[in-house]
Amino acid sequence: MPPIFDAHCHIIDRAYPLIPNNGYLPDFFSVNDYLSRVEPLGIVGGAVVSGSFQGFDQTYLIAALKRLGPGFVGVTQLAASVTDAELHTLHQHGVRGLRFNLKRGGSEQLDQLESLARRVHEQVGWHSELYIDARELAGIEARLRRLPALSIDHLGLSHEGLPCLLRLAEHGVHIKACGFGRVDFDVAPVLQQIHSANPNALMFGTDLPSTRAPRAFENSDITLLIDALGEYGVRQALWHNARRFYGL
Repeated sequence: MPPIFDAHCHIIDRAYPLIPNNGYLPDFFSVNDYLSRVEPLGIVGGAVVSGSFQGFDQTYLIAALKRLGPGFVGVTQLAASVTDAELHTLHQHGVRGLRFNLKRGGSEQLDQLESLARRVHEQVGWHSELYIDARELAGIEARLRRLPALSIDHLGLSHEGLPCLLRLAEHGVHIKACGFGRVDFDVAPVLQQIHSANPNALMFGTDLPSTRAPRAFENSDITLLIDALGEYGVRQALWHNARRFYGL
């Protein structure tokens, strides 16, 4: 099995502020907690993703990336008022992506998406990541196709939105193969369909610590991915696609 790049994980450090989201606050999950959990899995890099409960706080993310080392990058949420200088500073700290949490809020919403996504790409080369139910994609598909680089979290969550998700994958949008306990469909055939649409699209993530997921990440999720995609496909999904996407 190839080394693994965890394209979607969260660090929740008690030393930094959290914002209740619909009354919800997650349990803490430190860098040490994360490293202990994934040590048996062969994970040697990854993307730390800001959650809705972290708002626009960058201090926790910078601290986490410093602890995790150069194999890891950050995906953050930003206000539309962010300055170019702030973008370049975050880039120097290892941030490589901008997240729009349209499912839970906590980030600039759809009316800001296109202009802010274009600006961060022009300034620092970042892509944008969407946490969105795939059922909502069709109404904004044309706008999403215009973005310079994009990924979608958790296989799009809903089977109903799969046709649009597959069209976007064919267009070059990356799809995160994470949060298998969040979706409403059988994961293996959907992985195969996305891989067939674009073998460069899938990027595996643990989604640890799986906040609010009906089922948390299990080590067997990696086995499921291997069985579904075969040797070539799994190398792409576990390592090459994400490393290329995050510029590593």
